[in-house]
Amino acid sequence: MNKEKEIGTVTLMVRRYCRGVHGTRGEALCPACNALLEYARQRRDRCPHGDNKPFCSNCPIHCYKPEMRQQMRAVMRYAGPRMLLTHPILVLRHMAETMLRKRRNAHAG
Repeated sequence: MNKEKEIGTVTLMVRRYCRGVHGTRGEALCPACNALLEYARQRRDRCPHGDNKPFCSNCPIHCYKPEMRQQMRAVMRYAGPRMLLTHPILVLRHMAETMLRKRRNAHAG
């Protein structure tokens, strides 16, 4: 997935999470969500796989610090199902990529 698309998706998810959990409005983010999004951008910018990598949640490397990975999982658990209503094609594409990756890994091992 290319970097801009991935960061765009993560931004949408963090905004949705921040609005729902922390009560922010519009595109504003609370300090914790802003820090998480900035961390995600930095990790993606430094990714050794470049644009030939899966979405971070499907990546076998897991380069996030444990506490940041835990925060991002909370964002995904909250925002993922809600994005189905506003960005269904994006969600379906992500689900398909996840299933294909799991199938490939099962056959490779």
